[in-house]
Amino acid sequence: MASITEHIDRVTLIPQSYLKAVLPAPRAVKIEISGRCNYRCGFCALRTRESQPKEDMSFSFFTRVADQMREAGVEELGLFYLGESFMNPSALVDCIHYAKKELEFPYVFLTSNASLAYPEIVNACMASGLDSLKWSVNASDASQFSKVMGVSSRFYTQSLHHIRSAWKIREAESYQTGLYASSILYDDKQKKAMQPVLETSILPFVDEHYWLPLYSMGSFATEREKVLGYRPIAGNQGRLDKLRNPLPCWSVFTEAHITTEGHLSACCFDATNHWSMGNLHEMSFMQAWNAPQFVSLRQAHLEQNIKGTVCENCMAYD
Repeated sequence: MASITEHIDRVTLIPQSYLKAVLPAPRAVKIEISGRCNYRCGFCALRTRESQPKEDMSFSFFTRVADQMREAGVEELGLFYLGESFMNPSALVDCIHYAKKELEFPYVFLTSNASLAYPEIVNACMASGLDSLKWSVNASDASQFSKVMGVSSRFYTQSLHHIRSAWKIREAESYQTGLYASSILYDDKQKKAMQPVLETSILPFVDEHYWLPLYSMGSFATEREKVLGYRPIAGNQGRLDKLRNPLPCWSVFTEAHITTEGHLSACCFDATNHWSMGNLHEMSFMQAWNAPQFVSLRQAHLEQNIKGTVCENCMAYD
């Protein structure tokens, strides 16, 4: 099985055949099982929501859209977007099972903050065929955790415990799930600050760890930049060791994103449906993927002239 960074790099590199406005199905899709999250991370676009979603995605909607995506040729399915999917553990397990056992997606993956990844649920996810489980680990200690994530430091200890537990479950049951972790490099000091916790509590319990830059989160990071003191980069340029050019943005071409409400978004960080290209309650996946507004936006990216588009402010950091 390819490593997680190999999967990421294939998605963030726009192949020549995808450098056009009207496209075949994307290789990968992230679909938001739950838009809720128990964290309030200062760098996350979720903070821009005036209120948390009250309802998660229905299973019937998920199966309908998943059927369409698989038929169109989607190969990789992420069962998350911006929300924390372990907020609805039973739905998460059901969706993994359906994607792997019924539709036979080659690669089903998940990113989580680990705080709610209780052993019995992780075991069920792995048993259902989850291919990749990545932990988002973004604090060097309990103090930084509380400051940046905006919640009690008890979640910090809890998440580290769950990361160790997941490794033990996989090894004991011989599951094939890859276990990974990523960390955000807020500034030049963060890598050194995080080294102790990485060496003791993360690296021994994952197959691979990698670093991410601080993303602009669709330009919404500006609202927290002065508070946290961290400067984001333009757009989503992928992981630090394999940065891509911000324009054209790979997110517009190679990976689709579906919100809990059923909107197909053009952005990796759309917490408010600001980048919605179509409502999948009203149209099919491929109709939205090549909707006129999406085609027009891709053309602007190809011309590297996004002034006046919904992407303009995100790229203003460049």
